[in-house]
Parts: sequence; structure tokens; C-alpha cells
Amino acid sequence: MGLDNRDLGDIESDATQERLKFVFLSIAFFFVIGGYTIAKELKDSVFASIIGKDYIPLAKILSMFVLVPAIFLYSLVVDRVRRYQLLMIYSALFSIVGLLFAYLLGSSTVGLSNTHSTPYRLFGWLFYFFVEGYSPFVVSVFWAFANSISSPEGARRNYPFMVAASKVGGLVGAGFAWYLLAKVACDVSCSFGSPEDVWVHQVILGFSSAMLLLVPVVVYFLMRTVGGRFLHGYEAVYKAEKVKGKDKVEGKEVEEKTGMWEGLVLLLKYPYVLGIFGMIYFYEVIATVLSYLRIGVAQADSHNIAAVSASLFKMVFFVHLAGFFMSLFGTSTLMKRLGERTCLMLVPLLSGVLLLYLMVETTPSALIAAFIALKTVNYAFAWPVRESLYIPTIKAIKFKSKSWIDAFGSKFAKAGGSTFNIFVSHLGPALSLPAHSFFFAGVVALWFAVALLLGRRFDRAVARNEVIGLDGVGSGE
Repeated sequence: MGLDNRDLGDIESDATQERLKFVFLSIAFFFVIGGYTIAKELKDSVFASIIGKDYIPLAKILSMFVLVPAIFLYSLVVDRVRRYQLLMIYSALFSIVGLLFAYLLGSSTVGLSNTHSTPYRLFGWLFYFFVEGYSPFVVSVFWAFANSISSPEGARRNYPFMVAASKVGGLVGAGFAWYLLAKVACDVSCSFGSPEDVWVHQVILGFSSAMLLLVPVVVYFLMRTVGGRFLHGYEAVYKAEKVKGKDKVEGKEVEEKTGMWEGLVLLLKYPYVLGIFGMIYFYEVIATVLSYLRIGVAQADSHNIAAVSASLFKMVFFVHLAGFFMSLFGTSTLMKRLGERTCLMLVPLLSGVLLLYLMVETTPSALIAAFIALKTVNYAFAWPVRESLYIPTIKAIKFKSKSWIDAFGSKFAKAGGSTFNIFVSHLGPALSLPAHSFFFAGVVALWFAVALLLGRRFDRAVARNEVIGLDGVGSGE
């Protein structure tokens, strides 16, 4: 009888520790997305004001190359610090640099007070590239850390709720920014570059950086509170990594030494990892095209920077609001009942339906609705499903290959979408709709094919307890 009670108590204690782990992860993700939401939306409005809207496609293309040295540095850091330390370092770094940019926005020469838009203003480019680094070096690192300490079963149960918490963070960030910007935007005497216009952007970016600065604090308490055995994640990967670590200590060669290129090598070596790249690539291409169109809608009726920013934050506020309800009540149920493979295929199908609606309606309101819905599907549904694909992979894929996918790969997709935007701008209104229709149809078809194959491979890996990325265990697959 005593043994039964003790066993029951152990089970309850284990469940408590597992819940506590995801509570801390959810709080950390709340601050990550809250800060990222603000910086991401300010990026376009600030760049359009300092450099010019027409240069946004070029900025997306250039960011793909500018971030490559940062990826090399990141690859070196990954091998020298622990997983949780990596997240703490990069969130703190981006918070501090964000505060510096918030201060410089008020400069009369390089900041928003200077209303002369020109591509020769270096500050605008630096700010754009800095914010572009948020995704691969903060959001991506968070997911890599979460994936490394989560099992497939834990991801199905808890990732949707973790994403729901991030949507609340996005609502807080976007709502705060929208409220302040709307007050300034309503003041018709407040023109581009006025003190009020500049001040509100400084406050909002400072708030974003402050939220990000709390992430290391949350991670610190997570590591202090949750037991070590609850931070193993996918047990097969944990055991494999432990054996590799022991072999290294004994001087045995257990893996190819690829240094800074290891993440890229693994990305190209394993079709499974290329499949994850494809899921992000196809979404980002479509999102880039729609995002460029919606900036034009936001600028059409705006008389100052605050009005443009307020319009963008209004859209993203409703993205997070819809995403909260979807992640809380829809994503969890779908992941549990349908599994990753079916959920993966639903993503391009839902996106295709939204794009078809846009091609039929072709109005500004339809564009905004399609943009909000597409972003909602990605953040609340596709994101947790896609991130769970990393769970049966080795650490190098989780952190290094993922950084290449989220930085270079994502920017490569944005460069492709921006190239299409530039191409369509030279076609004229008559050919714009057919060009967009054929482009979207082709992307969605390829997207669905990749989702189908990737889902099959994931199911097979989990069913066989495989570790993707180890030579001789699913090697080359």
C-alpha cells in the first residue's frame, strides 16, 4: 500500500515538473514574441520613412547576405556554451542593441527627425538588418531550446498552449504600440518627423527591448526550478548525444568536423532537413509578396509615420488575437487527433484557399483579410507543427541547421518574393493579377508535395525511435 502511494506521488511529481517546464517556456515565449512583434512591425515603417518604401525588396535581398557572417559566429558560439545559455546571451544582446537603436531614433541627423528619405542613410539599413536578425537569433534560438528539452508527446500536448501564451505577448506588444501610435496619428498637426511622432517610436522600441531583457531571467529560473531529467527531451536523441560526448572525451572520432559550416552541411545532406527548409521557404515567399502589398495600403491614407505604424500594428494585433483562439482551441485538438503529417498538409491547403479568395476579390480589404488569416495560420498552427519536426534530430540540426534555415533560408525566400515583387511592378496593372495567380498556384502545389513527404518521414522516425542526423541511423534520409 505504501509502495503504491509512493508511486502515485512520483507520477504526480513528474507531471508537476513537466507542467512547470512548459509554464516557464510559455512565459519566456510571451516576452520573446511580445518584443519581436513590436520590432518587426517598426522595421518596415521606419525603413520606409528613412530610406523609402521602394527599397524594401532590395533590403530583404541584401539581408540574406548580411546575416551570413552572423550565422558563422553563432555556429562557433553554439559549440562553446550550453543550450539555455545561448538563449540568454542572444536575448540579452538584442535587448541592449534595441535600446541603443531606440535612443538613436531620436537623433536629428540619423533618426526619424530627419525627414529626407534617401538610400544613402546608413542608419535605416542597419536598423532593418538588426530587426531581420531577431527571427534567426532570438525566436529561432528559443524554439531550438524548447525542442531540445521536449518530447514528441510533450510537444503535441503543450506546444499549442505555449504558442497561445506567445499570442498574448503579441497582443500586449501590438496593442500597446497601436494605442500610442493611434493617439499621435489622430493629431493632424503631427507631421512626419515631428517630436511626438519620433518620441512614440522611441518609447515603443524601448518597451520591446525591455520585454526581451526579461527572457534571460525566466530561463534562469527554469533551469533552477525544473529537475535535470525533465530537460532531456526526445530520449533517443539525449542518449545518442550523451554517447557522442563520452566518445569525444575518450578521443574517438564520432562525427565529421565541419566547424562553422556544419549546419549548412547537415542541411544539404539530409532531405528531411531540406524539407523543413521548404516548409518555411514557401510560406515566406507568399508572406513577402502580401506584406509588400499591405505596406502600400497602409501608406495610402497616412499623413505621418505614426499613422503608417498604427495601421501595421492594427493588422498584427488582429493576427495575434485570432492566433490566440486558434492555438488555444484548434491547434491542440488538431495535433492530437490528426498528427503531424496531416497537420503539415493542412497548412498549404488552408493557405491556398486564402490566396484563391484574394485573387477573386482583389480589393484592399480582401488583401488585409488574407494577410491576417495567412499570418494567423502560420503563427498559431503551422509554427508549432513545423517546430515539432526538429525533435527527433541531433543538437547540431536543432541549433546550427535551424539557424541557417531561419536566417539564410528565410531571407532567401524573402529575396525570392521580393524579386517577384520587383518583376510584377514592371508588368503593369493588366498583367499583375494573372502573374500573382500563377505564382501562388505553383508555390502552393510544391508546398503541399513537400508537406506530404516530410510528414511521412517524421512519422517513420518517431515510430522507429530514430535519430535523424546520426550516421547509420536514418543517414541520408
